[in-house]
Amino acid sequence: MPPIHVLPSELIDQIAAGEVIERPASVVKELVENSLDAGARRIEIDIERGGLGLVRVRDDGTGMGAEELPLALARHATSKIASLEDLQTVTTLGFRGEALPSIASVSRLRLASRRHGAEHGVEILAEGGTVRPSRPAPQPHGTTVEVRDLFFNVPARRKFVRSDATEAGHIARLTERLALSRADVAFRLRNADRVLLEAHAEPDEGLLARRVGAVLGEEFLAQALPVDHTAGSVSLSGWIGLPTAARAQPDEQFWFVNGRGVRDRLLMNAVRLAYRDVLYHGRHPAYALYLTLDPRWVDVNAHPSKLEVRFRDARQVHDFVLRAVQRVLATTKPQPGAPAAMVLTPPGGMLLGGERSPGALGGARGLWEMAGAVRDAAALDFTSPRERLDAGDRLATDPSAAGETPLGTALAQLHGVYILAQSREGLVLVDMHAAHERILYERLKAQSASASVPSQHLLQPITVEVRPHELDALLERRDEWERAGFEIDALGPAQIAVRRVPALANGADIAQVIRAVLADLDLETSSHHLDGAADRFLGTLACRTAIHAHRRLTLPEMDALLRQMEATDRTNQCNHGRPTWTRLSLSELDQLFLRGR
Repeated sequence: MPPIHVLPSELIDQIAAGEVIERPASVVKELVENSLDAGARRIEIDIERGGLGLVRVRDDGTGMGAEELPLALARHATSKIASLEDLQTVTTLGFRGEALPSIASVSRLRLASRRHGAEHGVEILAEGGTVRPSRPAPQPHGTTVEVRDLFFNVPARRKFVRSDATEAGHIARLTERLALSRADVAFRLRNADRVLLEAHAEPDEGLLARRVGAVLGEEFLAQALPVDHTAGSVSLSGWIGLPTAARAQPDEQFWFVNGRGVRDRLLMNAVRLAYRDVLYHGRHPAYALYLTLDPRWVDVNAHPSKLEVRFRDARQVHDFVLRAVQRVLATTKPQPGAPAAMVLTPPGGMLLGGERSPGALGGARGLWEMAGAVRDAAALDFTSPRERLDAGDRLATDPSAAGETPLGTALAQLHGVYILAQSREGLVLVDMHAAHERILYERLKAQSASASVPSQHLLQPITVEVRPHELDALLERRDEWERAGFEIDALGPAQIAVRRVPALANGADIAQVIRAVLADLDLETSSHHLDGAADRFLGTLACRTAIHAHRRLTLPEMDALLRQMEATDRTNQCNHGRPTWTRLSLSELDQLFLRGR
């Protein structure tokens, strides 16, 4: 092994640049953050060839003087911190003094700046880390940084850069994140002569929604719920998407901590857990959330690119975010004037979570598909002719009989699967099993949390035959069964005795329920949509205990189920994340039958 020696300064600079500058988007991030720290109110970004040919960032910030330009390109030179105490309470986006020298070491850089009130501007040039003397130059108030031929002297790094379109896409998404972090600053991103993003300044903090709508689209806000929760000096605000607006990819998840855009695992996990039993497996929520707390409680110096942070009390922050999001999601239940859990749009097909299904069917055909492939009106499964007549007479003579309730009044059962109801808005269809499953699951969770699950002892124990390995699994999780209201003992290597059952299982085939729960829990836990053994157990128990297809319900039973849905949190989805109900408005029904044309 060769002897130890000191690396050349050029190589040191390039190694440091590798930690900060991964791709052209990293250059944009560092330069724009410097502009924001300088108090800019308008930032213009120009790129060419995906940022490899050119990245130019102009701002109208405070600017720099001639004596500061050489220092700006020196490593660890900064105006943002001066002591360890400053680092512990840093509020600026940048603070290390590494970005500009790192960029200059792997590009041809021009830095021009002019202070407000100065007679003229000053510029300084650098190429591959070699800095030239500063000189006067024409420059408006503020700072301009031009970065050309990125990685021209580091061929190995250049090989890892993707196509121009891919790199431009990374820069566009980064600029969106930066624009969301500061609604009071105007942003413009231009690729050659094409404008990719134009966001005007919104000086009023209350108009952050307008910036979110401009960047993410008005459709995002239309399918999102506002979040505003404060506990002491910690606050969380922003918007979270409805469960039905979940996406196939986690591409619309934005976190901001004290104004800094981050991709923090702890915060993302807190939101994921809050959505865990309202999302269909494999879907991802969309959100833009802003966390504000004392700077002393968060370490922003945990990652070279400052994308990750560390909290002094990570568990407390995690639980705060989890509870805040859960509280908002609890309102996803039928409410007067609220949108349906899933909306059918007859002219253009079925709309699922804001995305058109590739094979969506339009018009009346889409309605029939949604209703279970009904082929003719005679297939409607009314519980009895007398009930059908009574319901029809009541609603025909008194249109207000539907009441002010969001889900209206039950009319009939459809194929033993769906409940049809009339509300003031139009026609409501409810998946009775999915709805009852959510009601039972929420009830079980509340009872389990308070350790007061109603149960009843059996006069004669029920014996159930199981497989030996299922018996072992049951005994390992006996405490979960007991918390859910069961009392189970082993009678032999493949037999159990059930001595106590939860009240909600009254009338159910207990042996069948237990076998079904054991079979479900025997599946690979990583494939389950719920996290935590207790939630998986309760979710499975609710699913197996809920009413199933082809069970006849009377109209009073259907109405009772609708009222329970309206009173239960999160009943827009079952605990698998599927919608429990949908609505066709009167105007949509008119479109189906071409009324008014």
